[in-house]
Amino acid sequence: MTPTTEKFSDHTGFNLPLFNIPQSFLLQIGTASILLLLSTQKATVKALESMGEASEELFRGDRLPILPFPDASNDNTLHTTPRTKERN
Repeated sequence: MTPTTEKFSDHTGFNLPLFNIPQSFLLQIGTASILLLLSTQKATVKALESMGEASEELFRGDRLPILPFPDASNDNTLHTTPRTKERN
């Protein structure tokens, strides 16, 4: 039997007309971008959670202004409809 030898190509990677980008560099760029996206996602989640908590604090009942509530004696003025002018 004859031994088989494997030939490894020196041109592995992304071949462009002017230069060659090796696979290891592409892998490093891909890994860095994924790690950056994961850290950005964690920061975004924390920011959205803090904004949600701040909005809950803003709309709590003790910080809302006290609105004047109509009395029972003035109740008939609330249900009246405005009169329209009749045309001649």
